[in-house]
Amino acid sequence: MAMTVGLLVPSWALLRSSSPSSFRHGGHSNNRQQQLLLQRKETVCGNAGARCRKYKGQQFCGIVGSHNASVQARPRTVEKAAGEHKAERPDQKKKGVVITGGSKGLGYALAHQFLSYGHKVIICNRNEDQLATALQTLQAEHEGSIVYGMCCDVSNAADVCAFASFAVEKLGIVDIWINNAGEVTSKKILADVEASEIVRVCGTNVIGSLLCCREAINVMRLQPSSELPIFHIFNMGFSQWGANFTKSSCTHKTTKVALTQLTSSLSSEIQAAGLSSIGVHNLSPGMVLTDLLLKDSTVVARRFFNTLAEEPETVAASLAPRILAVQGTRKSISYLSPASAFLKVALGFPQIIQGGRFFDKNGNRVEVSGNRYQENGVRIR
Repeated sequence: MAMTVGLLVPSWALLRSSSPSSFRHGGHSNNRQQQLLLQRKETVCGNAGARCRKYKGQQFCGIVGSHNASVQARPRTVEKAAGEHKAERPDQKKKGVVITGGSKGLGYALAHQFLSYGHKVIICNRNEDQLATALQTLQAEHEGSIVYGMCCDVSNAADVCAFASFAVEKLGIVDIWINNAGEVTSKKILADVEASEIVRVCGTNVIGSLLCCREAINVMRLQPSSELPIFHIFNMGFSQWGANFTKSSCTHKTTKVALTQLTSSLSSEIQAAGLSSIGVHNLSPGMVLTDLLLKDSTVVARRFFNTLAEEPETVAASLAPRILAVQGTRKSISYLSPASAFLKVALGFPQIIQGGRFFDKNGNRVEVSGNRYQENGVRIR
Protein backbone atom coordinates (compact mmCIF):
# COMPACT_ATOMS: atom_id res chain seq x y z
CA MET A 1 0.00 0.00 0.00
CA ALA A 2 1.35 3.40 -0.88
CA MET A 3 1.68 6.17 1.66
CA THR A 4 -0.54 9.05 0.66
CA VAL A 5 -0.26 12.56 2.01
CA GLY A 6 -2.56 15.33 0.87
CA LEU A 7 -2.70 19.07 1.30
CA LEU A 8 -5.52 21.34 0.18
CA VAL A 9 -4.99 25.09 0.09
CA PRO A 10 -7.74 27.52 -0.95
CA SER A 11 -6.64 29.50 -3.98
CA TRP A 12 -7.68 32.74 -2.31
CA ALA A 13 -5.20 31.99 0.51
CA LEU A 14 -2.19 31.96 -1.82
CA LEU A 15 -0.17 34.99 -2.79
CA ARG A 16 0.08 33.86 -6.38
CA SER A 17 -2.91 33.28 -8.61
CA SER A 18 -3.77 29.87 -9.98
CA SER A 19 -6.12 28.71 -12.67
CA PRO A 20 -7.80 25.32 -12.96
CA SER A 21 -5.54 24.52 -15.86
CA SER A 22 -2.39 24.91 -13.75
CA PHE A 23 -2.89 21.53 -12.09
CA ARG A 24 -4.81 18.31 -12.40
CA HIS A 25 -7.29 17.10 -9.84
CA GLY A 26 -6.14 13.89 -8.18
CA GLY A 27 -8.80 12.02 -6.23
CA HIS A 28 -11.50 9.42 -6.22
CA SER A 29 -14.72 9.27 -8.17
CA ASN A 30 -17.74 10.61 -6.30
CA ASN A 31 -20.02 8.14 -4.65
CA ARG A 32 -23.70 8.66 -3.91
CA GLN A 33 -22.99 10.03 -0.44
CA GLN A 34 -20.66 12.71 -1.82
CA GLN A 35 -23.19 13.73 -4.47
CA LEU A 36 -25.96 14.06 -1.89
CA LEU A 37 -23.69 16.08 0.38
CA LEU A 38 -22.78 18.48 -2.38
CA GLN A 39 -26.41 18.84 -3.42
CA ARG A 40 -27.29 19.75 0.14
CA LYS A 41 -24.48 22.29 0.34
CA GLU A 42 -25.62 23.96 -2.88
CA THR A 43 -29.12 24.39 -1.51
CA VAL A 44 -28.42 24.98 2.19
CA CYS A 45 -25.02 26.62 2.54
CA GLY A 46 -25.75 29.73 0.49
CA ASN A 47 -22.49 31.53 -0.20
CA ALA A 48 -20.61 28.76 1.58
CA GLY A 49 -22.18 26.30 -0.83
CA ALA A 50 -20.89 28.33 -3.75
CA ARG A 51 -17.41 27.99 -2.33
CA CYS A 52 -17.94 24.24 -1.98
CA ARG A 53 -18.93 24.03 -5.63
CA LYS A 54 -15.72 25.84 -6.47
CA TYR A 55 -13.83 23.20 -4.53
CA LYS A 56 -15.40 20.42 -6.60
CA GLY A 57 -14.75 22.48 -9.71
CA GLN A 58 -11.04 22.76 -8.87
CA GLN A 59 -11.03 26.36 -7.74
CA PHE A 60 -9.15 25.21 -4.63
CA CYS A 61 -5.47 24.59 -5.31
CA GLY A 62 -3.23 21.89 -3.96
CA ILE A 63 -5.44 18.80 -3.91
CA VAL A 64 -3.16 15.80 -3.94
CA GLY A 65 -2.99 12.18 -3.00
CA SER A 66 -2.99 10.32 -6.29
CA HIS A 67 -0.31 9.72 -8.89
CA ASN A 68 -1.77 12.20 -11.37
CA ALA A 69 -1.94 15.13 -8.96
CA SER A 70 0.48 18.01 -9.33
CA VAL A 71 0.68 21.57 -8.08
CA GLN A 72 2.65 24.34 -9.67
CA ALA A 73 5.80 25.36 -7.77
CA ARG A 74 5.16 23.32 -4.61
CA PRO A 75 5.15 19.49 -4.40
CA ARG A 76 2.26 18.08 -2.42
CA THR A 77 2.34 14.31 -2.87
CA VAL A 78 4.66 11.88 -1.17
CA GLU A 79 4.58 8.18 -2.07
CA LYS A 80 6.55 5.54 -0.17
CA ALA A 81 6.38 1.80 0.25
CA ALA A 82 4.16 0.51 2.99
CA GLY A 83 5.78 -0.01 6.38
CA GLU A 84 6.00 -3.49 7.81
CA HIS A 85 5.06 -2.63 11.38
CA LYS A 86 1.83 -1.25 12.78
CA ALA A 87 0.98 -0.61 16.42
CA GLU A 88 -1.69 -2.93 17.72
CA ARG A 89 -4.89 -0.93 17.57
CA PRO A 90 -7.80 -1.21 19.96
CA ASP A 91 -10.32 -1.13 17.10
CA GLN A 92 -9.58 -3.39 14.13
CA LYS A 93 -11.95 -1.58 11.76
CA LYS A 94 -10.08 1.09 9.82
CA LYS A 95 -11.89 4.32 10.66
CA GLY A 96 -11.97 7.76 9.07
CA VAL A 97 -10.93 10.42 11.59
CA VAL A 98 -11.21 14.20 11.14
CA ILE A 99 -9.19 16.47 13.46
CA THR A 100 -9.37 20.26 13.27
CA GLY A 101 -6.26 22.14 14.37
CA GLY A 102 -4.30 18.97 13.72
CA SER A 103 -0.91 20.32 12.70
CA LYS A 104 0.53 20.88 16.18
CA GLY A 105 -0.03 20.25 19.87
CA LEU A 106 -2.68 17.77 20.97
CA GLY A 107 -4.32 17.67 17.53
CA TYR A 108 -1.09 16.53 15.93
CA ALA A 109 -0.46 14.00 18.72
CA LEU A 110 -3.96 12.54 18.23
CA ALA A 111 -3.37 12.29 14.48
CA HIS A 112 -0.10 10.49 15.18
CA GLN A 113 -1.84 8.08 17.55
CA PHE A 114 -4.73 7.24 15.21
CA LEU A 115 -2.32 6.67 12.33
CA SER A 116 -0.25 4.33 14.50
CA TYR A 117 -3.43 2.24 14.92
CA GLY A 118 -3.89 2.12 11.14
CA HIS A 119 -6.81 4.55 10.81
CA LYS A 120 -7.21 7.19 8.08
CA VAL A 121 -6.81 10.80 9.17
CA ILE A 122 -7.75 14.24 7.82
CA ILE A 123 -6.34 17.34 9.55
CA CYS A 124 -6.71 21.06 8.98
CA ASN A 125 -4.97 24.25 10.01
CA ARG A 126 -5.13 27.91 8.97
CA ASN A 127 -1.37 28.07 8.44
CA GLU A 128 -0.24 26.45 5.19
CA ASP A 129 3.41 26.04 6.21
CA GLN A 130 2.55 24.43 9.56
CA LEU A 131 0.13 22.10 7.82
CA ALA A 132 2.67 21.04 5.19
CA THR A 133 5.32 20.40 7.85
CA ALA A 134 2.88 18.34 9.93
CA LEU A 135 1.89 16.20 6.96
CA GLN A 136 5.49 15.56 5.98
CA THR A 137 6.37 14.54 9.54
CA LEU A 138 3.36 12.26 9.89
CA GLN A 139 4.26 10.66 6.59
CA ALA A 140 7.79 10.00 7.73
CA GLU A 141 6.59 8.46 10.99
CA HIS A 142 3.80 6.33 9.51
CA GLU A 143 4.72 4.74 6.20
CA GLY A 144 1.78 2.94 4.65
CA SER A 145 -0.83 5.20 6.26
CA ILE A 146 -3.31 7.62 4.73
CA VAL A 147 -3.32 11.24 5.92
CA TYR A 148 -4.62 14.35 4.18
CA GLY A 149 -4.74 18.01 5.15
CA MET A 150 -6.50 21.20 4.13
CA CYS A 151 -6.00 24.85 5.00
CA CYS A 152 -9.18 25.82 6.82
CA ASP A 153 -10.28 28.62 9.15
CA VAL A 154 -12.93 26.91 11.27
CA SER A 155 -14.58 30.24 12.05
CA ASN A 156 -15.30 30.68 8.33
CA ALA A 157 -18.46 28.87 7.18
CA ALA A 158 -17.23 28.53 3.61
CA ASP A 159 -13.94 26.96 4.71
CA VAL A 160 -15.69 24.45 6.96
CA CYS A 161 -18.18 23.59 4.23
CA ALA A 162 -15.36 22.86 1.78
CA PHE A 163 -13.42 20.95 4.43
CA ALA A 164 -16.39 18.63 5.01
CA SER A 165 -16.62 17.93 1.28
CA PHE A 166 -12.89 17.22 1.20
CA ALA A 167 -13.18 14.81 4.14
CA VAL A 168 -16.01 12.89 2.48
CA GLU A 169 -14.10 12.57 -0.78
CA LYS A 170 -10.89 11.37 0.85
CA LEU A 171 -12.28 9.21 3.67
CA GLY A 172 -15.56 7.99 2.22
CA ILE A 173 -17.01 7.45 5.70
CA VAL A 174 -16.31 9.88 8.54
CA ASP A 175 -16.45 7.84 11.76
CA ILE A 176 -14.95 10.37 14.17
CA TRP A 177 -14.86 14.18 14.01
CA ILE A 178 -12.79 15.94 16.70
CA ASN A 179 -13.22 19.71 17.10
CA ASN A 180 -9.75 20.35 18.47
CA ALA A 181 -8.95 23.77 16.95
CA GLY A 182 -8.75 26.38 19.68
CA GLU A 183 -7.14 29.62 20.77
CA VAL A 184 -6.65 31.58 23.97
CA THR A 185 -6.50 35.31 24.63
CA SER A 186 -3.79 37.03 26.60
CA LYS A 187 -4.09 36.34 30.33
CA LYS A 188 -5.19 39.84 31.27
CA ILE A 189 -8.23 41.33 32.89
CA LEU A 190 -10.98 41.37 30.29
CA ALA A 191 -10.98 45.15 30.04
CA ASP A 192 -7.34 45.07 28.89
CA VAL A 193 -7.77 42.44 26.18
CA GLU A 194 -8.07 43.78 22.65
CA ALA A 195 -11.60 43.49 21.30
CA SER A 196 -10.30 41.93 18.07
CA GLU A 197 -8.53 39.24 20.11
CA ILE A 198 -11.76 38.37 21.94
CA VAL A 199 -13.65 38.12 18.67
CA ARG A 200 -10.97 35.92 17.09
CA VAL A 201 -10.76 33.50 20.01
CA CYS A 202 -14.53 33.22 20.44
CA GLY A 203 -14.80 32.74 16.67
CA THR A 204 -12.38 29.82 16.70
CA ASN A 205 -13.49 28.14 19.91
CA VAL A 206 -17.26 28.59 19.81
CA ILE A 207 -18.35 29.57 16.29
CA GLY A 208 -15.79 27.17 14.84
CA SER A 209 -17.09 24.26 16.90
CA LEU A 210 -20.70 25.11 16.00
CA LEU A 211 -19.90 25.26 12.28
CA CYS A 212 -17.88 22.04 12.42
CA CYS A 213 -20.63 20.24 14.33
CA ARG A 214 -23.10 21.41 11.70
CA GLU A 215 -21.05 20.02 8.86
CA ALA A 216 -20.16 16.82 10.71
CA ILE A 217 -23.85 16.10 11.30
CA ASN A 218 -24.71 16.77 7.68
CA VAL A 219 -21.98 14.35 6.63
CA MET A 220 -22.86 11.65 9.14
CA ARG A 221 -26.61 11.65 8.56
CA LEU A 222 -25.99 10.69 4.94
CA GLN A 223 -23.94 7.68 6.04
CA PRO A 224 -25.42 4.24 6.86
CA SER A 225 -28.01 4.52 9.63
CA SER A 226 -27.98 2.66 12.92
CA GLU A 227 -30.24 2.35 15.96
CA LEU A 228 -27.23 3.16 18.17
CA PRO A 229 -24.50 5.79 17.63
CA ILE A 230 -21.71 4.54 15.38
CA PHE A 231 -20.43 7.97 14.25
CA HIS A 232 -19.08 10.33 16.87
CA ILE A 233 -18.38 14.06 17.29
CA PHE A 234 -16.12 15.36 20.06
CA ASN A 235 -15.97 18.91 21.44
CA MET A 236 -13.11 20.15 23.63
CA GLY A 237 -15.09 21.52 26.55
CA PHE A 238 -14.24 21.72 30.23
CA SER A 239 -15.30 19.01 32.62
CA GLN A 240 -17.35 20.37 35.53
CA TRP A 241 -14.50 20.14 38.01
CA GLY A 242 -12.04 21.50 35.46
CA ALA A 243 -14.10 24.64 34.94
CA ASN A 244 -14.02 25.32 38.69
CA PHE A 245 -10.37 24.42 39.16
CA THR A 246 -8.67 26.14 36.23
CA LYS A 247 -7.20 29.63 36.56
CA SER A 248 -7.31 30.41 32.83
CA SER A 249 -8.59 33.72 31.53
CA CYS A 250 -12.33 34.36 31.64
CA THR A 251 -12.48 34.39 27.83
CA HIS A 252 -10.96 30.92 27.60
CA LYS A 253 -13.05 29.52 30.44
CA THR A 254 -16.22 31.00 28.98
CA THR A 255 -15.68 29.46 25.56
CA LYS A 256 -14.80 26.06 27.01
CA VAL A 257 -17.86 25.97 29.26
CA ALA A 258 -19.91 26.95 26.21
CA LEU A 259 -18.59 23.87 24.40
CA THR A 260 -19.65 21.64 27.28
CA GLN A 261 -23.17 23.06 26.94
CA LEU A 262 -23.00 22.65 23.15
CA THR A 263 -22.27 18.95 23.60
CA SER A 264 -25.17 18.44 25.99
CA SER A 265 -27.70 20.46 23.99
CA LEU A 266 -26.66 19.09 20.63
CA SER A 267 -26.82 15.51 21.85
CA SER A 268 -30.42 16.04 22.98
CA GLU A 269 -31.28 17.80 19.74
CA ILE A 270 -29.87 15.00 17.60
CA GLN A 271 -31.71 12.34 19.57
CA ALA A 272 -34.98 14.28 19.29
CA ALA A 273 -34.46 14.53 15.54
CA GLY A 274 -34.15 10.75 15.27
CA LEU A 275 -30.51 10.76 14.19
CA SER A 276 -29.74 7.70 16.27
CA SER A 277 -26.48 6.87 14.49
CA ILE A 278 -24.69 10.04 15.72
CA GLY A 279 -23.18 10.55 19.17
CA VAL A 280 -21.83 13.83 20.56
CA HIS A 281 -19.31 13.84 23.40
CA ASN A 282 -17.10 16.05 25.54
CA LEU A 283 -13.33 15.62 25.46
CA SER A 284 -11.32 17.16 28.30
CA PRO A 285 -7.57 16.70 27.83
CA GLY A 286 -6.61 18.52 31.01
CA MET A 287 -3.39 20.52 31.11
CA VAL A 288 -1.33 19.92 27.98
CA LEU A 289 2.03 21.62 27.40
CA THR A 290 0.99 23.61 24.35
CA ASP A 291 0.72 27.29 23.45
CA LEU A 292 -2.79 27.43 24.90
CA LEU A 293 -1.54 26.47 28.36
CA LEU A 294 1.85 28.19 28.44
CA LYS A 295 0.90 31.54 26.91
CA ASP A 296 1.43 34.23 29.60
CA SER A 297 1.70 31.55 32.30
CA THR A 298 3.15 32.61 35.66
CA VAL A 299 6.07 31.09 37.53
CA VAL A 300 3.75 29.62 40.17
CA ALA A 301 1.48 28.12 37.49
CA ARG A 302 4.46 26.55 35.75
CA ARG A 303 5.59 24.87 38.95
CA PHE A 304 2.11 23.34 39.27
CA PHE A 305 2.42 22.15 35.66
CA ASN A 306 5.24 19.88 36.85
CA THR A 307 2.63 17.72 38.57
CA LEU A 308 -0.58 18.28 36.58
CA ALA A 309 0.48 18.87 32.96
CA GLU A 310 1.73 16.42 30.35
CA GLU A 311 3.24 16.53 26.88
CA PRO A 312 0.68 16.17 24.03
CA GLU A 313 1.70 12.64 23.05
CA THR A 314 1.19 11.37 26.62
CA VAL A 315 -2.36 12.73 26.70
CA ALA A 316 -3.13 11.50 23.17
CA ALA A 317 -1.95 7.99 23.99
CA SER A 318 -4.50 7.89 26.82
CA LEU A 319 -7.39 9.55 24.99
CA ALA A 320 -7.24 7.91 21.54
CA PRO A 321 -8.20 4.35 22.62
CA ARG A 322 -11.08 5.75 24.68
CA ILE A 323 -12.28 7.83 21.74
CA LEU A 324 -12.29 4.73 19.54
CA ALA A 325 -14.14 2.71 22.17
CA VAL A 326 -16.84 5.28 23.00
CA GLN A 327 -20.44 4.16 22.81
CA GLY A 328 -23.76 5.94 23.10
CA THR A 329 -23.89 9.73 23.28
CA ARG A 330 -23.19 12.59 25.70
CA LYS A 331 -20.18 10.83 27.20
CA SER A 332 -17.34 12.77 28.81
CA ILE A 333 -13.77 11.58 28.32
CA SER A 334 -11.27 13.27 30.62
CA TYR A 335 -7.55 12.78 30.97
CA LEU A 336 -7.62 13.90 34.62
CA SER A 337 -10.22 13.11 37.26
CA PRO A 338 -10.49 15.10 40.52
CA ALA A 339 -9.00 12.15 42.41
CA SER A 340 -6.05 11.71 40.05
CA ALA A 341 -5.37 15.46 40.04
CA PHE A 342 -5.36 15.55 43.86
CA LEU A 343 -3.01 12.57 43.99
CA LYS A 344 -0.64 14.16 41.46
CA VAL A 345 -0.47 17.37 43.49
CA ALA A 346 0.03 15.49 46.75
CA LEU A 347 2.80 13.27 45.42
CA GLY A 348 4.39 16.01 43.35
CA PHE A 349 4.35 18.74 45.98
CA PRO A 350 8.18 18.98 46.12
CA GLN A 351 8.17 19.81 42.39
CA ILE A 352 5.70 22.63 43.03
CA ILE A 353 8.03 24.17 45.60
CA GLN A 354 11.46 23.41 44.15
CA GLY A 355 10.76 22.89 40.45
CA GLY A 356 10.74 19.58 38.68
CA ARG A 357 10.40 17.64 35.45
CA PHE A 358 9.18 20.45 33.15
CA PHE A 359 10.04 23.76 34.86
CA ASP A 360 12.55 24.81 37.48
CA LYS A 361 11.59 26.86 40.54
CA ASN A 362 12.01 30.07 38.52
CA GLY A 363 9.60 28.89 35.82
CA ASN A 364 12.28 28.18 33.23
CA ARG A 365 11.84 25.16 30.97
CA VAL A 366 13.90 22.14 31.94
CA GLU A 367 15.34 21.24 28.57
CA VAL A 368 15.94 17.67 27.52
CA SER A 369 18.99 17.02 25.37
CA GLY A 370 18.08 16.68 21.70
CA ASN A 371 14.80 18.61 21.99
CA ARG A 372 14.11 22.15 20.81
CA TYR A 373 11.78 24.59 22.57
CA GLN A 374 9.88 27.75 21.79
CA GLU A 375 10.51 30.82 23.92
CA ASN A 376 7.34 30.07 25.94
CA GLY A 377 8.57 26.56 26.74
CA VAL A 378 6.54 24.55 24.24
CA ARG A 379 8.58 21.69 22.83
CA ILE A 380 9.13 21.81 19.08
CA ARG A 381 8.76 18.58 17.11
